Amino acid sequence: MSKRITPIRGKWKSNQAGYLFLLPWLIGFFGLTLIPMLSSLYLSFTSYDLLTPSQWIGLDNYKHIFMADKSLVDSIQTTSLFVILSVPAKLSFALIVAIILNKQIAAVKLYRTVFYIPSLLGGSVAVSILWKKIFDGDGLVNQLLALADIKGAAWISHPSYAIYTLVALMTWQFGSSMVIFLAGLKQIPAELYEASAVDGAGLIRQFFRITIPLLSPVIFFNLILQFIHTFQTFTPAFIISGGTGGPINSTLLYTLYLYMKGFTFFEMGYASAMAWLLLLVISIFTAILFITSKYWVHYEDGGR
Repeated sequence: MSKRITPIRGKWKSNQAGYLFLLPWLIGFFGLTLIPMLSSLYLSFTSYDLLTPSQWIGLDNYKHIFMADKSLVDSIQTTSLFVILSVPAKLSFALIVAIILNKQIAAVKLYRTVFYIPSLLGGSVAVSILWKKIFDGDGLVNQLLALADIKGAAWISHPSYAIYTLVALMTWQFGSSMVIFLAGLKQIPAELYEASAVDGAGLIRQFFRITIPLLSPVIFFNLILQFIHTFQTFTPAFIISGGTGGPINSTLLYTLYLYMKGFTFFEMGYASAMAWLLLLVISIFTAILFITSKYWVHYEDGGR
């Protein structure tokens, strides 16, 4: 028995330094991720208002989600529209700018820095407040339109336009996707473009025959990242709508409604159930993207 234990003890001693360096991550993983996740899973089956002990109610929260919550339906519709518009717009704009910056132009490093700055700011409160000021009735957008004798709309307070201000904000923060696209473009051999030009291929044909296929792994990577990030957007919707999701639930993103249920109406059990539903939806759509990627993502070794 001792002969079996000794090698294990020796291996443990030799790896003590590694475990010591891993300790901060392990504390963060268990204390800030795993334990809170398991706690929220338990709370999703309870009625809990943050002030009194939780009461076990089984699947009632989930039944209410699927059968009786009209505002939740509105938030799902708003979030779906937001994701469908934001992700393609952001990635398309990022790819176009990356292609332009991939050319040999003057002060290209300065342009890359300038375009990346909005992404460094992220979905911060300050940026959201600034965006709200820009699209207010007397904001910068309407002031510029007034110079051309065009009467601007009430972008923030009109239910037909409010969601598009959020889409514009997400699209504006395209810097991180642009940098990733730019790195991918650098890996495409210039000889391919030169050879195709000799064969008479124009820019559009080169784009669809060379750039898109060879860049498809990077597109897929960016698509996954932005898809998950957009589903989790909260701060801009909270700031621009004043925490209400208005007007008429037009900016009521799913995460904002989850926050309102948990910290405005103190229905923490219901909010926990909503959080797990969001995790399930993101997981399903991510799995679908991975499954379908074999039909359009091309790798250098010829695999998919």
